[in-house]
Amino acid sequence: MKRPVTFAVCGFGIRGMEAYSSYQKTHPDEMSIAAVADPDPARRAIAQQEYGVPAARCYETAEALLQQPRLADVLIVATQDRQHVEQAIPAMEKGYHLVLEKPISPSLGECIALREKAHETNRAVIVCHVLRYTQFYGTVKQLLAEGAIGRIEAIEAAENVAYWHYAHSYVRGNWRRTDAASPMILAKSCHDMDILRWLVGAPCKRVSSYGGLDWFKPENAPRGAAKRCLDGCKAKDSCPYDAEKIYLHNEKSGYGCGNREWPLTALCADPTPEKLYQALRTGAYGRCVYHCDNDVVDHQTVNMEFEGGATAVFTMSAFTGRCYRTLKIMGTMGELEGNMDTNTLVLRRFGEPDRAIGLDPITDRFAGHGGGDAKMMKYVCSLFRDGEPEGEALTNVDASVDSHIMALAAEASRLAGGASIELDRFSEC
Repeated sequence: MKRPVTFAVCGFGIRGMEAYSSYQKTHPDEMSIAAVADPDPARRAIAQQEYGVPAARCYETAEALLQQPRLADVLIVATQDRQHVEQAIPAMEKGYHLVLEKPISPSLGECIALREKAHETNRAVIVCHVLRYTQFYGTVKQLLAEGAIGRIEAIEAAENVAYWHYAHSYVRGNWRRTDAASPMILAKSCHDMDILRWLVGAPCKRVSSYGGLDWFKPENAPRGAAKRCLDGCKAKDSCPYDAEKIYLHNEKSGYGCGNREWPLTALCADPTPEKLYQALRTGAYGRCVYHCDNDVVDHQTVNMEFEGGATAVFTMSAFTGRCYRTLKIMGTMGELEGNMDTNTLVLRRFGEPDRAIGLDPITDRFAGHGGGDAKMMKYVCSLFRDGEPEGEALTNVDASVDSHIMALAAEASRLAGGASIELDRFSEC
């Protein structure tokens, strides 16, 4: 019997623990957490109590972990965006293969430096573009490869972020400011840039983009709005962004509706009503969405042209009721339409009846990006089962850097009023 793949984890939080390390709980024969670095003592305690990590291998910082001899086969880097590359490069030099939370970095130079270091050290770097691992997009890719709709000519794709998710992560949360994290098109939608590049199967040549932060600003605050939702806000009853509603009563995210996971665990490691109310009274997540220090866009559209002539239009919007993606791919012989909320695909070959493509139902509350989080970890454990990768990763570092170049060029275009940007030229800047 093969031994489990061993992992060290830098950033034992929402993604590092809940999305990736949690795979150990259901598959201990495949995955074993050997070391953890996180500044939160509560998170380190969970590593010891629930994952069996020795106290001596629970570190306060990634730097302290990386000063040790190599502790595992693979290092998961799931810290904040601007810490990724400064931790990933010494980790590769130490001999770790990497599972690297997206985005790689908001710096084009750092993205390219990581790619070069991966090639220099011959280390596998699997950026967490988890959508590639879902049944939904995997089936789309297979149908396209089989020529089901002929040659791809145009794609329409949308990421519906959901009003409550946007308020949580991008107004009140860690990704609310470009200077502290990343621009929205990179932080949230480099998944989508990666998927579009993957599905088309050709490099993107040029992009243009429009969008902005239009709504979540002080001038749009309703009359009587307080600086914090629990401080006697007179607009509370009619405000869908009210923090108490989102964290206690929302049917998807609220404690009172059965949720005990993200986003509640961003407020406190072990959510209870008392802890949540305390966090809302004193912490960042209890602030009025119109009185935060956020600056990332709340809607953005990107136009893309790929080598070979295919075009794509992608829209990200905060102003949706549910959190899901939609896709329509138009080819010379038919079209393929999909909805991740209902987990359905419909193939329409010209002149033939519509064909519904059967997909497995997704039953859990958030489904980890359509089931992609767990499926990626299963893939990673299979890839590294003998300590070194057996074959090529589904998401290699070159393709991942391509998607980041697309996103960063799109943001540069948006800031330049929608100017068309050639990616070859942009990547050389």
